[in-house]
Amino acid sequence: MILTAALASASARAQDLDGGKSGAALFKSTCAQCHQSARGLAKGRFSWTLSSFLQEHYTSSASSAQLLTAYLQSVDAPRTNDAPRTKPQAARLPAASASESALRPPAPIPAR
Repeated sequence: MILTAALASASARAQDLDGGKSGAALFKSTCAQCHQSARGLAKGRFSWTLSSFLQEHYTSSASSAQLLTAYLQSVDAPRTNDAPRTKPQAARLPAASASESALRPPAPIPAR
């Protein structure tokens, strides 16, 4: 009887409470209370160190920690469809016409 109770309690402790949740759902249930956004949480961190930290402190299994790590890194990943940022039109200098030299001084130099 004691052996059966010990085995039952061991299996209850080993239960994966985060099983079946996506990375976004794990963030919402685990992290959103303290962090308004997932953006920036994985920035500059190696995936294995982040996953290890999350497994030790916030998730109930290694697979849940890996899912949450992948989600956090995907939020911080640069988007491939973003166009490169350019300066606003007002900040650009006007192009020199073909008859004017770009090296010409702004005012005539007086003769001596």
